Amino acid sequence: MFRVKQLEHGDGEAVIIGGMVLDIHATPSFHANPRTTTPGKVYYVNGGVARNVAECMSKLGAKPYMISALGFDMAGNLLLKQWNSAGLSTEGILKDKDIETPTVCNIFDVNGEVAAGVASVEAIEKYLTPDWILRFKSTLNSAPVLMVDANLSYPSLEASCKMAADLKCPVWFEPVSVTKSRRVSSIVKYVTFASPNEDELIAMANVLSGGNEFSPVKEKLNKNTLSTVSLFQMLKPAIWVLLEKGIKVVLVTLGSDGVFLCSKGGPNCVKIPVDKTNQCGFGGQLYKTVMQSCPPSRYSGFSEYDRSSHLFAMHFPSVPASVVRLTGAGDCLVGGTLMSICAGLDILQSVSVGIAVAKAAVEVEANVPSAFSLAAIADDAKSVYTGARVIFQQSML
Repeated sequence: MFRVKQLEHGDGEAVIIGGMVLDIHATPSFHANPRTTTPGKVYYVNGGVARNVAECMSKLGAKPYMISALGFDMAGNLLLKQWNSAGLSTEGILKDKDIETPTVCNIFDVNGEVAAGVASVEAIEKYLTPDWILRFKSTLNSAPVLMVDANLSYPSLEASCKMAADLKCPVWFEPVSVTKSRRVSSIVKYVTFASPNEDELIAMANVLSGGNEFSPVKEKLNKNTLSTVSLFQMLKPAIWVLLEKGIKVVLVTLGSDGVFLCSKGGPNCVKIPVDKTNQCGFGGQLYKTVMQSCPPSRYSGFSEYDRSSHLFAMHFPSVPASVVRLTGAGDCLVGGTLMSICAGLDILQSVSVGIAVAKAAVEVEANVPSAFSLAAIADDAKSVYTGARVIFQQSML
């Protein structure tokens, strides 16, 4: 396993704004009965979408700059202790005795899926204000990307994205949940990347189109009977809404079914300037290894489809895994993809790495593995990359 010496935040490092949350995971040893306790295990797990993404990137050798808020309570102390031990900057983390650190309690079923949960995360909206966020505008000057999660309030999302737009920094929007995904409505013109699951995609398309035209696939028929292409065809109208509203790249996460990568134009419609990438340390090793195992020449012919009126879509398969817990998979997929983008890999290579990193995440109890193997990531990314295929390319005029 690879653990890497941490460096100070600098060029080529992402800025992450959003929640740091203490997750309480309760897992019964056998099927739970209502109105009584059930024997099992209870774990305290460092969580929060933005925090998970940032920690994942740090375990891959990056030094993301986190902007968040914590209290001086038990949950806040646990989260801060882990952050300090990772050698990550706490400068952007507001710490105050009046803050009740965000906490989420999830009850899982025996298969590792969330059966029920309660979230107390109001502090993120209350204390992670535009004034606090704008104090750190200088950190975006050399950042290849800004990631915001939808735990932020509308004013804070707008302030964050406007700040990035002023500095021509791409924005990655992580929807967090169906309810919070609708907050994209106030910032869609600034968003470069978005990573909804199927239900979040539908919610985002409805709020952006001003109605309830779209409904989840599972409400229409049994998703398990659908082919990959058929599933995409059912989601395509909702995806097109997001792209038409200005989002450049939509990654629809499908769990064990993989990922749809969709854009107006081709897969290379967004490019990070070379001078903003970071190929030092693990990032450099990742870049060299993935460039060899996932050569960009494999998909070099797609440049002819880089037209703004064309919908381009690829499907990336998942990697078989020995599942322990599913809660960190989506965040690690985003973290692995962002890390790869920051290292200078293209979006197709980056998504392949992201899926490989997500595979490692589901095989441990924590939201983020304690360490990653470069060889394993490269092997799994190669499997994903070679299994990816174009499922749609057509003018939508």
